[in-house]
Amino acid sequence: MVTIYHNNRCSKSRQTLELLREKGEELQVVEYLKDTPPAQELKAVLQKLGLKPEQVLRKGEQVYKEQYAGKSYTDEEWLQIMAENPILIERPIVVKGDKAAIGRPPEKVLEIL
Repeated sequence: MVTIYHNNRCSKSRQTLELLREKGEELQVVEYLKDTPPAQELKAVLQKLGLKPEQVLRKGEQVYKEQYAGKSYTDEEWLQIMAENPILIERPIVVKGDKAAIGRPPEKVLEIL
């Protein structure tokens, strides 16, 4: 089973989802803007990515610029901020077993299949 944290408005996310379908992967699609994962789930995903929360923030988003730019937070605080503002989570994130990848470019996820 492959899980994709997906935003249908994002072309890279749509391309990654299509790539996974072409590969015949059994998919669980999490539309994370509607069904936001809790901070603990985000933490587990980031551990699989080998990244810290601040490394997967979308710093170009308006909410980041207005509320968080230039401020310092702990990893746990960033996780909570991401859970409360899922638009800040880089996309798409694909998880298979104990591995994860960010689909930028979409072909990057092939490394974990």
